[in-house]
Amino acid sequence: MTRTLTPGRLIAATHNKGKVKELKDLFEPLGFEVVSAAELDLPEPEETEFTFSGNALIKARAAAMATGAPALSDDSGIAVKALGGMPGVNTADWAGHPRDFYKAMEKVENELNAIDAEDRSAKFVCCLAVVWPDGHEEVFEGESHGTLTWPPRGEMGFGFDPVFVPAGRTETFAELQPEEKHAMSHRADAFHKLKAALL
Repeated sequence: MTRTLTPGRLIAATHNKGKVKELKDLFEPLGFEVVSAAELDLPEPEETEFTFSGNALIKARAAAMATGAPALSDDSGIAVKALGGMPGVNTADWAGHPRDFYKAMEKVENELNAIDAEDRSAKFVCCLAVVWPDGHEEVFEGESHGTLTWPPRGEMGFGFDPVFVPAGRTETFAELQPEEKHAMSHRADAFHKLKAALL
């Protein structure tokens, strides 16, 4: 049974500064105090699942258990049609360690060129998981469809934003103002579903 998420302290179970900023932008106007796992010096749990929802739940469960507060986790990535949906859940580690998103974007571009791909369609996927300290869990998934461009463009956003042009636009996510991106992003899509169900 769906449970109401009451405004108050909400742990953002991530160490990704870009994600933390977007989650704060979405939740703080609704009365939440968003505190990140990085601010609390929580360890990053190993993401061992093969789905966005599985990995989001790993992170949210760990943060809720460690803090005794409701925790929100975001697991997201980009799925490229011509590459069979890759990098998918491996988006952040696509270029190996340490994480380097420019190298990851370049690797995708090189693989598309290697197969002479005419179809450059892709989608961002975001899974938001909310876990309460008593173990109750809710999961919401959102998507944003578009195409890949090269070379990267724009200074805003993070991750694969500089090469992703959302459907109906000519700018990349990294060229859009944050409020414009929030209106159409995969994270915003998942957030609107969460908001309709829990808030």
